[in-house]
Amino acid sequence: MDFEKLEVWRLSARLSVDVYKYFSDCRDYGFKDQITRSSLSVPSNIAEGMSRGGDREKYHFLNVAKGSCSELRTQIYIGREVGLIPRALSQDWVGRCKRISSMLTGLQRQIGRTTE
Repeated sequence: MDFEKLEVWRLSARLSVDVYKYFSDCRDYGFKDQITRSSLSVPSNIAEGMSRGGDREKYHFLNVAKGSCSELRTQIYIGREVGLIPRALSQDWVGRCKRISSMLTGLQRQIGRTTE
């Protein structure tokens, strides 16, 4: 399956682009590095997993993508609390993360593995 055809990959890549663009001028380099890395990890792990041959490997990389999505949500919450991300934007991004995570769970079910 071509990962580029997956809506979950497209949504997560778009979110990563949005995060990168928003933080392009941020001077809090530690936070900027962490949040952009976690946002980039989601679509990257989807792509890597879906390019693997076996279902077990696909499932594993989708699980890593879900973990990165949770990491990103945490950073969004913290970014909002410290004043780096406006409330409305953080709510949008968190909602998108939750949707992506749910879609990843569905994709894992489709692959046919419910546990590793």
